This record gives sequence, C-alpha cells and structure tokens, in this order.
Amino acid sequence: KLTDFAKQHAKEIQHDPVFRQRFLKMCAPLGVDPLASKQSFWGKVLGMGDFYHELAVKVAEVCLASRARNGGIMSVTEVQDVLEKRRTRLGTTTSQAKVSTADIQVAITKLAKLGGGFRTIEVGKSTMVVSVPTELDNDHMTVMSIANNFQDHGVKVVQVIELTGWTMDRAERSLKLLLQEGIAWLDTKEGIDYYWLPSIWQECTSQTFAKEFI
Repeated sequence: KLTDFAKQHAKEIQHDPVFRQRFLKMCAPLGVDPLASKQSFWGKVLGMGDFYHELAVKVAEVCLASRARNGGIMSVTEVQDVLEKRRTRLGTTTSQAKVSTADIQVAITKLAKLGGGFRTIEVGKSTMVVSVPTELDNDHMTVMSIANNFQDHGVKVVQVIELTGWTMDRAERSLKLLLQEGIAWLDTKEGIDYYWLPSIWQECTSQTFAKEFI
C-alpha cells in the first residue's frame, strides 16, 4: 500500500529531493495529493505540506527581492543557488534542506494558486520563474529565447528580424514591452540599441550574484 510505503520511507521522502519527486509521481496516478492538508494522514506522517509551504514563502522572498533587477523573471537554478547560499532550513529538519529545482517548481504551483503572477515558463533550455502578472505572449518568449542563444545575451532589433522574419514594428513592440516591464534593459552604443535581459544573463552567472540576497 502507498500508506505503508510512505511510513517505511518517510525519512527518505523528507530529506532526499530525488526520492521525494519519485514519491509525488507515484501519488499522481492514484489521485493522492500529499500536499493537500497538514491535518491529513500525509501531512502528519510526512510533513510535506509544511515543507512546500515554507519553500514557497522562501521562493517568493527571493523572487521579490530580485524584481528591481530582473523585472520579475529569474531562472529556477538561480533561485536554487540563492537558497543554497542562504543555507535555507525547511520543515522540521535542523540541518540545511536539500532543495531540488523540481521542489522549487512544486512550490511555485502553490504560489500560483494565490495569484500575483507566479508561474514557470520555458525559455530555450532554461526554466524561468515569473513573479509578475505581466502576460508574455509567444513573441516575447521568442525574443527571450533568441537572447538566450547569444553569448552576451544582448540582442538588437535587426537580429530579431533576421532570425524571425518579423516586421520592424513587431520586433520593436515585443522588445519595448520587455523594456517597459523591467525584464529587459536598454543600452545604446554608437547609435545602436542593445536590449539586455538580466534574467537570461543571470542563468550563467548566478553564483556571482547570489551573495546579494543572503
């Protein structure tokens, strides 16, 4: 039985992020939600509801603290790096919690139910956390994916046009919304506008900047 398995492996489920995700996958086909209630059997035996509730709060803190810099978009791996730098403790454990990127994504689903725009999106090969209610359409996602493919992560309007076949108006409109929302920064060099996406750039340099959130 699933309940017997949970009792037998409670310690592994609580402390091993890989084992924890496997257990959640086991529960899904059976219609069991071990995160549903702290008062349920699962909440009392495993404390998973507490773990993900506390993790959701910590994830929200990290995202909100970085919003002025990245416009409310940052990679899941950057969030993980910051939590590790903070030596985040969750649940009843007295040691530093091991938090996987999958754990963070589960926590974000809990935040999403509260509103405020929290969700994850895929940008190229990266999973990003969005913490603002801004609606990003396919054009914005395409621009972010293009920026992700450039080593310096700065992109020009002409590059977007060349790679997508869009009109000048369509390319500029997408970039300007990202700029307006603080997701992109504008830098002009020798009369040429470069749009920088700090959230994409941060994916490669999160170890350097994570210290500012400790």
